[in-house]
Amino acid sequence: MAIALQPHEVGFVSEDARRLAQQVQAAQERQKQALNLQRENILSQRTSHPARRAALEAALSQIEGQIAHLG
Repeated sequence: MAIALQPHEVGFVSEDARRLAQQVQAAQERQKQALNLQRENILSQRTSHPARRAALEAALSQIEGQIAHLG
């Protein structure tokens, strides 16, 4: 007697699951692009004021951490 396998039992991904994964990936890419724009903005700023420079370095570190977390 043969056993009938359902599509989800042999590794198929439903269309809804695939669509949701694509939406999540697209959102992550948009977030990464926004972070990269912020990073470029910070890198373009020049200042000789020590407090301002420290704030920019802290912001840059935070943004680079978020980018690394996203992959």
